[in-house]
Amino acid sequence: MNLKTLLAISSLASIFVSCANDDPSTLIDSTPINGLATYSQNVKSIIDNNCVVCHAAVPKNGAPMSLVTYEQVKNAVLNRGLLTRISLENGDSSLMPQGGPRLPQATIDIINKWNQDGLLEQ
Repeated sequence: MNLKTLLAISSLASIFVSCANDDPSTLIDSTPINGLATYSQNVKSIIDNNCVVCHAAVPKNGAPMSLVTYEQVKNAVLNRGLLTRISLENGDSSLMPQGGPRLPQATIDIINKWNQDGLLEQ
């Protein structure tokens, strides 16, 4: 057996071994929130990283409103359908962030929890 063959077999074996324990319950993309979700601790970073590109202080790319402050995001949840828009399936023309992909469900769940917990700022 030559060196190339040995390396190829070793590489494939390590790939198969590393994929052997993909338990869906351990594949969480964020830490669950214990206690109440708040805008400053849990939601602001999600909005800043996924929405403010278009929903800036001066909205861009046809965005109808800014999502820079707590009050603006709270208003979007209460009056502008933010939770509905981020919960749509990939391919839906109304999905936000516009053009997708859909936010991970765990991220959407954080914003839903914030809503259920009363939209607290801090």
